[in-house]
Amino acid sequence: MATIKCFEDLEIWRNAQELAKMVYDLCVSNEKIRQDFEFKNQIKKAALSISNNIAEGFEYNNNADFHRFLRIAKGSCGEVRNCLRFSVKMKFTEQKDVDKDINLAISLGKQIGSLMIYLKAKISEKKLSAKQTRNP
Repeated sequence: MATIKCFEDLEIWRNAQELAKMVYDLCVSNEKIRQDFEFKNQIKKAALSISNNIAEGFEYNNNADFHRFLRIAKGSCGEVRNCLRFSVKMKFTEQKDVDKDINLAISLGKQIGSLMIYLKAKISEKKLSAKQTRNP
């Protein structure tokens, strides 16, 4: 397994950046979304929030903080999916136009969730090890 030295090495960060790009492109290319400033700003903020929180959490350089920021990123991932589905309901877009974005958001949410499970196990191992060291 490759050593992760910076957040840019993380596949989830790269996927989050790709999703944000797709959302930003949709906001530029879709006239109905362009005209709804509140919706456009909300989906763009949510999309960029995913990679921002992955990066910020990683930079704290400890598993507990990283896990906390991944929870926020995962929530933002759901928010993007919700906005994309709402765009279909409001007839801003057609389902086929956002399927790829939704599928990436679903996949990314699962990837973030898997990393959260891994980090939670590492946090538990560290607590157990510390407890055993204090109480031999």
